[in-house]
Amino acid sequence: MACRGTIKASPNFNASGDAEVLYKAMKGLGTDEDSILQLLTDRSNAQRQEIKATYKTLYGKDLIDDLKGELGGKFETLIVALMTPPIAYDVTLLRNAIKGAGTDEKVLVEVLASRTSHQVKDIVAAYRQEYDADLEEDVCGDTSGHFQRLLVILLQANRQTGIQQGNLESDAQALFKAGEEKFGTDEQSFVTILGNRSAEHLRKVFEGYMKLSGYEMEESIQRETSGNLRDLLLAVVKCAKSVPAYFAETLYYAMKGAGTDDDTLIRAMVTRSEVDLMEVRSEFRRLFACSLHSMIKGDTGGDYRKALLLLCGGDDA
Repeated sequence: MACRGTIKASPNFNASGDAEVLYKAMKGLGTDEDSILQLLTDRSNAQRQEIKATYKTLYGKDLIDDLKGELGGKFETLIVALMTPPIAYDVTLLRNAIKGAGTDEKVLVEVLASRTSHQVKDIVAAYRQEYDADLEEDVCGDTSGHFQRLLVILLQANRQTGIQQGNLESDAQALFKAGEEKFGTDEQSFVTILGNRSAEHLRKVFEGYMKLSGYEMEESIQRETSGNLRDLLLAVVKCAKSVPAYFAETLYYAMKGAGTDDDTLIRAMVTRSEVDLMEVRSEFRRLFACSLHSMIKGDTGGDYRKALLLLCGGDDA
């Protein structure tokens, strides 16, 4: 499978050369932010980990601590995110979403709806190792109702694979009976089917649902449910249809209107940069009639903007 990310491993990689560039950029008076952002957005995450290890070997200092000491604000948040291994980054996001003041449901929804079963299993294991705690228990302590049930199902990471021909009709019927046909919604059917079937299977079920009800799955969810459960069901449905389109939408709404949701912007750009950001960009262009590049440019500033544009990797104007 070809990498559809915007960030790829640098071909002539030299960890000690890179470590030296970063060291010099931070040494003495003033910081050369440009060198830092140019270098780190041009290396893969695996290469950044090598640079970090080499930096400690050469200088006896922790690269992330040094970066935090020299940089500030959103730019620092972005650079530290780029320096964190992907699974460790997801683990930290989830931990902060649960353990901070109040629960950040948006992060729980985005991470658990969009990651593959394999990634979720790795996240659960890494969370236990890092915090000596059970992610499912922590999530349950902070959530309730059908929202909690669907999160727990997603955390099991036991989605079926392929299309279960025998269930296509009955799944579509069950969703129709639970939603449009019934007064008050039987959320449990939605939760069980959307949480356990494969993306390919669900796409077929949504077609069947449309034939039965005359509605897109998303329209019915919008009408029949509310709050966090609605957000999670919508995210699961959108990710089953197209993960890149889901992230294009996530990025658009992070920047649209007054004020930018920088946490979401950073999270989406960093986590998709080596996965499918090229596809996210083309979905963005298709859905919103402007390019991701131009929206970032108009919505951010300074070194933070420069780094985001380098991650974006080109304009689809």
